[in-house]
Amino acid sequence: AELGITPKRTRPYRPQTNGKIERFHRTMADGWAYVKHYNSESARRAALPAWLHFYNHHRPHTAIGKLPPISRISNNLAGQYS
Repeated sequence: AELGITPKRTRPYRPQTNGKIERFHRTMADGWAYVKHYNSESARRAALPAWLHFYNHHRPHTAIGKLPPISRISNNLAGQYS
């Protein structure tokens, strides 16, 4: 609320209207959750912060010119992105 952010709801049982998060869930499954065998759920959870750092700081994203997502934030000093 402090930042003026309000949640937007999607229609239930309609993944087509929520494509970005559905794609992110698939990326998480392929890149972290099921990419290797973990001995326990706690081991899988312990691996998540490192994967999120890789995803946000090092993994190239084609939608933003093969740059990592952090580049959108770091370069947003003038507020050119919304």
